[in-house]
Parts: sequence; structure tokens; C-alpha cells
Amino acid sequence: MPAAAPSEARADAPAAAPTEVHADAWATAAAEDLEAERARRRARHGAPPGSAAEEFRKLVDAVAGKLSDLQSPLLGAVAGPAAQQVVRQVVQQAKAAVEPVIERNPDVFDHLAAAGSELLAAYRSAVQDQERRWTARDTPPRDPGERRDPGDEPGTGERIDLD
Repeated sequence: MPAAAPSEARADAPAAAPTEVHADAWATAAAEDLEAERARRRARHGAPPGSAAEEFRKLVDAVAGKLSDLQSPLLGAVAGPAAQQVVRQVVQQAKAAVEPVIERNPDVFDHLAAAGSELLAAYRSAVQDQERRWTARDTPPRDPGERRDPGDEPGTGERIDLD
């Protein structure tokens, strides 16, 4: 039998076992896919918001910057620079008081943000239910002679002279 070409010999031979086996290849591939998806989302939508503590720190910095740059026309030209210095000092003291709280308790801000979201969802649910009852078409019309609230009574119609 003539010698087969190298490509034919590989096709007839059984597949050789891989020389390197990744113990957790599926997890590695999933992590790579997840990172690629995150990169696509960042490219499309920008960077995602940080933790609640980071966002609170950004808010404090933004408010502090705006307050420091605030020009007060009410104080006049003489008191303006002194007032600005006082505002900057107060802003720096407030930032110095807030920073340690954020550093020690970053999870607290995440919990507060989650609680706020839950309260908002509960409020929306209550409002939607109430609106549904108010706008329901299957309720019989009220008798015009029936008064549900004493405030519905017609007034005396006195004219009050405000001059």
C-alpha cells in the first residue's frame, strides 16, 4: 500500500487526546462572554452607575462645587469674598464629616437605595390601584341628591368684600 499523504493519514487516524485540559473551561468561556457583553454595553450606553456610596460621594462633590462657585449678589461687593470663604469652609467641613461615614458604611447606602426603590414601587402600586378604582366604568352613577361628604353641601354664597 502506498504511503498516504499527511492530510489523509490524519483523517484516518483516531483523534488524539488534547494535550492541555482546562478544569473549568465552561466557566472560563462564560466569563469571557460576559466580559465581552459588558464591553459592548459600555460602548453603547456608557459606564454603568457605581455603587450608592460612590454616587452619593459624587453628589456631595457636585453640590460642594456649586456652592463654592456661588456668587451672592445680596451680600454686595464688600461682603462677597468673606461670605464665599465662609461657604467654602462650611462645605469643606461638611465633606470632612460625610467622607468617613461613606468609607465606613458603603453597604448602608446600597441598602438605603434599595429601600427607596421598594418604597417607590409600593407608592406606584397604591396610586395605580386608586386610579383604577376612580376611573372604573362599571360603577353605577351616583344619585345627585346623595351627599357622601359634608363638604359637598352647597355654601351660603356670601360675597366677601376684600377691598
